[in-house]
Amino acid sequence: MRVLNELEPRPLWAHFQTLCDFPRPSKHETALRDHLRAWAEARGLATRLDAVGNLLICKPATPGMADRETVVLQGHLDMVTQKNAGTEHDFLRDPIRPLIGDDGWVRAEGTTLGADNGIGVAAALAVLESDDLPHPAIEALFTLDEEAGMTGAQGLGTDLLTGRLLLNLDTEDWGEFYVGCAGGIDVLLERSLDSEALPADREALRIELTGLRGGHSGVDIHLERGNATRLLGRVLAALAAEHDARLVSLEGGTLRNALPREAFAVIAVPAAQRAAVAATLDQWQALLRDELAGVDDGVTLVLREAQAARMLDTTASAAVMDLVNALPHGVARWSQRVPGVVETSNNIGVVRAGEDGFSAVLLVRSLLDSGLAARVGEIVAVGRLGGCRTATEGRYPGWTPNPDSPLLALGLDVYRRHFGGEAAVKVIHAGLECGILAGKYPGLDMLSFGPNVRGAHSPDERVEIASVAMFWQLLAALLAATPVRHM
Repeated sequence: MRVLNELEPRPLWAHFQTLCDFPRPSKHETALRDHLRAWAEARGLATRLDAVGNLLICKPATPGMADRETVVLQGHLDMVTQKNAGTEHDFLRDPIRPLIGDDGWVRAEGTTLGADNGIGVAAALAVLESDDLPHPAIEALFTLDEEAGMTGAQGLGTDLLTGRLLLNLDTEDWGEFYVGCAGGIDVLLERSLDSEALPADREALRIELTGLRGGHSGVDIHLERGNATRLLGRVLAALAAEHDARLVSLEGGTLRNALPREAFAVIAVPAAQRAAVAATLDQWQALLRDELAGVDDGVTLVLREAQAARMLDTTASAAVMDLVNALPHGVARWSQRVPGVVETSNNIGVVRAGEDGFSAVLLVRSLLDSGLAARVGEIVAVGRLGGCRTATEGRYPGWTPNPDSPLLALGLDVYRRHFGGEAAVKVIHAGLECGILAGKYPGLDMLSFGPNVRGAHSPDERVEIASVAMFWQLLAALLAATPVRHM
């Protein structure tokens, strides 16, 4: 029995179950996309793929709504794939296993849930399926690869959409309308590392730093959660200074836009130092738990035996530790124009080091182009001082707020009439595809909203059932209130 079958609104949750059934990591969404295209065509709905594989499904207006503005419903098909240590799950083959909690939230069994952006996609599909929901002509746009670089939106065809109103269904706080977002860019660092044979008087040990909450590198960056790679970098520097530890390898993080929850290192130490290394790790675990109390109380350091034939030489080992400890991470500046919103930040997302060299991918976000450039400049400078080659890629623009947006005014009015209060108007530090879409289709009036999703980009991801019902009610009411088309 499917656990979501009895939740309301049933059509939305049924479609979300379908999304859970189809593996859909970034760059692996085509099976789901093709299924949705076949589903739509079986219902007599027109579909179209653009050159990069984004899917558009069109539905005519319901009776009496043909003179209203066409509305674009937009979301992305891919999801972030994170799982807890010890969870057996293949994101390329296995379905997500959603669970209904007694606390009124849906989560997954040891993995990310994919409510980001599966709930928004499911809502659009429920609109396409509905027989009794008043709405204007609908253009449902489902983009690919949002989480790994927004390449679907970047490559979106400029002849696909005709609608002038766009509802982006990809934000995660009920009762809030988003009208702007940060832009972003990836910074890549690489350098070669020299190694040498492991001497007979040294032994290899594996250090595992786990138990962190992780999260979304845009939404959660200001919460001061631990970055596993940075924390392990501090530990490694102490072990090098106190016990002559030499690095064999380092792995931290899996995605540029997820706060690293786990990091692993193999070190080579003099055999006589093993007990002292274990004692030092115990001290560091206590220190980090005290430091992160109330934020990441579960941080854990474990020492295990390991095998290694080589280790990095003294210069290379020190260079990796210095880079991990010197690279900036976290909030660089809070906005003075939009109070309470992070202006500029970066996440040390993925780090790898070993005989094959050092590599790091960092994601920088900012509401200002100058802020983006400044943070990138800092990272590049540190990288060059550490002997790295540097590059940038995947830049996407921010979404500039329009306080005079007619769609925003309509949204606020509809929310007020249906929920008896005032919705908040926000700018989000995370990246949305709206900035890219605005560049492709100048003149689009856009608004973003969604239900309560917490823990996105981590295995703690969950969505609040009650807020999904209200999200659906608001979407239906907005579609019914769509204004008459201006000729």
